This record gives sequence, C-alpha cells and structure tokens, in this order.
Amino acid sequence: MSVETRPAPDGAGPSADAQAATRESLEDYTLRFAPRSYRRWTPAVVATSALGGIAYLADFSIGANIALTHGTLNGIIGILVAATIIFLSGFPLAYYAARYNLDLDLITRGSGFGYYGSVITNVIFASFTFIFFALEGSIMAQGLFLGLGIPRWIGYLVSTLMIFPLVIYGMKTLAKLQVATTPVWLILMVIPVAYLVISHPDSVQTFLSHTGDSGAGVNLASAMLAAGVCLSLIAQIAEQIDYLRFMPPRTDANRRSWWAATILGGPGWVIFGAIKQILGMFLAVYLVANVPGAREFANEPVQQFLVTYEQLMPGWLALILAVVLVVISQVKINVTNAYSGSLAWTNSYTRVTRRYPGRLVFLAVNLGIALVLMEANMFDFLNGILSFYANLAMSWICVVATDIVINKHVLKLSPVRPEFRRGMLYDWNPVGIVSLALAGGFSIAIFFGAFGAAAQPFSPLFAVGIAVLATPLMAVLTQGRYYLRRTDDGIDLPMFDEHGNPSGETLECAVTGMEFERPDMIASAVPGPDGEKIYLSSLALTTDRTGQHVLPKE
Repeated sequence: MSVETRPAPDGAGPSADAQAATRESLEDYTLRFAPRSYRRWTPAVVATSALGGIAYLADFSIGANIALTHGTLNGIIGILVAATIIFLSGFPLAYYAARYNLDLDLITRGSGFGYYGSVITNVIFASFTFIFFALEGSIMAQGLFLGLGIPRWIGYLVSTLMIFPLVIYGMKTLAKLQVATTPVWLILMVIPVAYLVISHPDSVQTFLSHTGDSGAGVNLASAMLAAGVCLSLIAQIAEQIDYLRFMPPRTDANRRSWWAATILGGPGWVIFGAIKQILGMFLAVYLVANVPGAREFANEPVQQFLVTYEQLMPGWLALILAVVLVVISQVKINVTNAYSGSLAWTNSYTRVTRRYPGRLVFLAVNLGIALVLMEANMFDFLNGILSFYANLAMSWICVVATDIVINKHVLKLSPVRPEFRRGMLYDWNPVGIVSLALAGGFSIAIFFGAFGAAAQPFSPLFAVGIAVLATPLMAVLTQGRYYLRRTDDGIDLPMFDEHGNPSGETLECAVTGMEFERPDMIASAVPGPDGEKIYLSSLALTTDRTGQHVLPKE
C-alpha cells in the first residue's frame, strides 16, 4: 500500500490505503515503536509472556544429540560456554528493547546497519523462525504418531495449520495464551523428571560417565562442537524482544521489578534453555541405558517423557500426558515463531517495496516454508543445520551488541539513543554490514574446513571474536559518519520524559489522520495547506513511495 497525499498546496489529506495499513498494524505495532498507551501490562506479565516462548522441546533434542555424540562432560561444557556468550550478548539488546520499546530490527537499524541494511539481518532472523517452527512441528508430529498413530506427514500439516488462527489476533491474545498455559507446562515437565532423578539415583552416575559415540573423555574440540549447536539459539533473543518491547515505562516505583523482568525475560531465557538441554542429555542417556534399541529414538522428546511418565503411572496415562506435553510445548513456542517470523518478513518487504501487504500474508509464507522443511525431514539433519546457522546468528547478534556497548557507550561514535525512522538514518551503514560480512563469511568458511580440520569446531567462536573486533574498528575507520543522516526530526516536543522513558505526548499524522506518540513521529518535508509544519507516523513514512515527505539530509 502506498501513502497517497494530495499535492501541495492542497495539503496532505488522510489516505485510505495508509489508514488501512496503520489500523492493521495497531495490534502488533509492526515496523514501529510500541507506544506507552498500549503498554499496560506489568513487568511480571511481560516477563512471563516472554518466557512462555521458551517452552519449546527442541532443547531436549539438542541436548540429546549432544550427549549421544560428544558425551556428558563435553556437552555440559559446551552448553555452559554457549549460555554465557548468549547471556552477555543478549543483555544490551534486551535493555534497549525494554527501555526504548523497539523490536530488534528497529534496534539493528540504528546500531550499525542503516535503514535498509537491517533487512539483511531480518532475513537471518526470519530463517531462524521457520527453522525452529519446523523443528517443533516435527516434534509434535512425533507425538501424534506415537500417541494416535497419525502419519507424520499429516502430523506436520496439523502442527502447522493449528497455529495460524492463534497468531491472527496478535500480541494481546499471545500474552494470554502464554500466561494461561505456563503452569500446566511446568507441572508436566518438571515433576516427572525430578521424580526420575530422586527414585533412580544411580542414573545420575550413569549420566556423568557417559562418553558418547567417541568414547573419549573431556575434549575441547568436542565441547566447542556442542557449543556451536547451542549457539544457534542466540537468535531467540529477538523473539524475547518481541515481548520485551511492551514493557511499561521504568520509574522509581517499579525499578526493581522492571530490571528483574528485563533480565529474566530477556537474556535470562538462556538459563532455562541450558537447563532443558542438560535434562535432554540426561533423559537420552537414561533411555539408552535402560531401553533396548533406544539409541534410534532417544533424541525424540515424546519418547523421553513417555519413559519418564511410565515411572509414575500406567502406560496409557503416560502416553496421553507425553502427547499433551508435546502439543502444549509446540503451541507455546510456535505461536511465537509464527508471530515473530511474520513481523520480520512484513518489515523487510514493506521497507524494500514501500507497500504494506498485511502481516497475515507473510504469516502464511513463513508457515509454508516451515511445512516444506518438515516434509523434507529436517529433524534428521538437526545438528548440521543448527551448527551452520549459528555462524550467521552469532555474527549478527554480536555486531549489534558490540555496537551498543562499545561504539555507543565507550567510543561515542554511535548515537546512544536508538534511531529507526526513515530519513533520520542513512540507508546503509558499513559499520554493521562489513562487520557482519567479515564475521559471517570467515566463520562459515572455517565451518566448512577452509582453514583446516583443527579450526572447524571453533567457527562460532571466530564469529564472536571477529564481530567484537571488526565493529569498533569499522566505527573508527568511518568516524561514525554513516549512522545519522539527520539529528533534527523537525519536532519541538521532547522525545523523552523526566525518567528518560519515550514520551507519551501525541501528534496527528497528516497522512492517516490518526494520533501517534512523539517517538513514532517525524516532521514532513511537505508543508500543510497553509504552509504549516505537518507530521507523519513512521509507518506512513515507510510506505511513502514517492519519498516526498522524507526530510532532506542535513
């Protein structure tokens, strides 16, 4: 959809197309700042909703594959190394999302990539959402096959189609779904596993002594290969941020709860993820040690929990609960995968074409790609896919995190307060784009053996190291010239309130005729019918195909 305005001097009247695009995005604030008027949840509700998205069972499969391949001790070392890197890199991103109410794409734009440059990283993130949607859908299909005898290809279809209606209604519905299902999910997952450990203490020793397929002890290369698989999950912070951007303003009264929710719902997700991966390792080793032939299916979560439940109850009830757990987990994570993926695709398409097709179009696209991956049996190639993807994900996240920490707060070459609006940013910023190309390119080359077999296991760590070094180096070489195209957005109202939160003051958008909060607005280069200054919302400016409203470069 284009922004249609009457040419001067008649003024810029409301456009039906732009209004339709704006109203459709009001539920999700696609492409845009999340306004204060919408953010009515408490920090605790936001954190609970964000953590509901990590109910996925893929961690159990990842942990199982790590244990069976690399052994327990190597696996635990790798998981802890990955969790540390993910937490440290995710913290600055989560803070910016919660403090300034922006999703990760909007943060990326002003953190080294530029208005169009962040489309590259949006595609990386969209790939994450359909890869993990396919992974979770495969796990659900395994449960439906085991519990109901439904052929897997039909299970893949069911696990995809059931998500579509749940995601149509946006964030309010998703928040209610996550809060309502979390207690049931916790009971089904935690209590049986705790009982298994308590009732079979010898299983702990068996677990710790397991050496995997290699049969060797602690080995740094094996540990780093395990870490590489886990590091593919670093892009999960973007899904956490899709919830964190709805945090309420931080004040003196809610400061403690605000920080606790930001840390727990942001980088804190990896603590729970690491625990699940280690539990997946434990359950897989237990199956291999106690169930004949279990090596073939020990990486399937439904089988892991079925055996666990059978320690507590009759087989028929154990089977039912295992299937219920799988279905609940798949729904909780895949509504988030589908929602975040649809936002990422919509965001990229709208910026490139300046047309807003509607989020539901790309919801269907994202689910379609995931279904193809499931039907292609991607579950059998899980470790390879995730290890490769980790190089790209690590490069992107670490470039943005480094720009926030070093370029913004140490070197002062990047604007400290994030900017995302068209016209305020350069279209392309070599700081982020070149750093991403270097980190991603070299780490992928290392992953495929270009620098020898000894370096291969460490490819994700090279991605981290190159990103951390290249990002400030590029900022110094360019002297920060390509961050801001303008420093004045043409609006006299202050951007922030007395607590440093984005302002809640509103202005009327001349294109849509609707009221938007100050951080989401920018002055137009086109005067009103009487020569007065007029303002546009960020979405209206995004869909301005003529570019007539874009302010000139300073």
